[in-house]
Amino acid sequence: MTAVRRLVRVASPLAALGLWQLVTSLDVNLWLRFEQFPTVVEVASALADRVGTEAYWQDLGHSLRRIAVGFLLAAVLGLAAGTAVARSRWASDLLDPLVEVVRPIPAIALVPVAILLLPTNEQGIVFITCAAALFPVLVSTRHAVRALDPVWEEAVLTLGGGRARVLFSVVLPGALPGIFGGLSVGIGVAWICVISAEMISGEYGVGYRTWQDYTVVDYPGVFVGMATIGVLGRLTSTAVESLGRRVTAWLPSPVDRGTPGPDRATGGTTAPPPVPSPAPVPLPEKEPVP
Repeated sequence: MTAVRRLVRVASPLAALGLWQLVTSLDVNLWLRFEQFPTVVEVASALADRVGTEAYWQDLGHSLRRIAVGFLLAAVLGLAAGTAVARSRWASDLLDPLVEVVRPIPAIALVPVAILLLPTNEQGIVFITCAAALFPVLVSTRHAVRALDPVWEEAVLTLGGGRARVLFSVVLPGALPGIFGGLSVGIGVAWICVISAEMISGEYGVGYRTWQDYTVVDYPGVFVGMATIGVLGRLTSTAVESLGRRVTAWLPSPVDRGTPGPDRATGGTTAPPPVPSPAPVPLPEKEPVP
């Protein structure tokens, strides 16, 4: 990444914070009303006070535990179900109709179902988190597996490999980029729903604390919760994407495939290396005719 790009990435949030501080300190009220918004200084002061309390870190721990359990369950179930639907006609006929009917339902709308089915609020929040992340992973896995070139599978079968060898040597490695795309989307959706579930039926957590601050008209506390949610979502999404890059590091880069790719030194585009022309083959000399 070039120095200019780094500068832009740093300057963009700083400019947003500066604009926020300006419009809130001046109580701008044109069409959008900023006179009741807390300033950046007030939010930063509230954050400094919260970070020093045990309740803040306790809420973080509860939210992270719910995300970890729900997202891991969604990843395992989504990967297994997506692969089965893409590889088996029976699984497709059995699961596809159910998936397409349930998938459009917002996960937060499943709160009454969670309350009725599960004995504790904690299990209900994990259930909603898992349901939110499940379908992005499942659908991405299904599409990635179906898009694989059948030539590789046929090659393994020709060499004597069985179904298990095809699955673990061809299908899953070839579908990894699509699978991690679904995981990256799923972790973001999971955060949205776990915070909403904590606001509705939680006892602890960042979402619960943010809603409590709103009910007592502590607006700086509300923005502290929002900032915490944003940072946690960014960190977990970055972790999933970094893991995906490491797992798929064996894949050829655009330059390796012979297509133009970004030049890390200049930030531009490099053309593929020229193909050398074959050396001329000398013709045999004619023997003299006697």
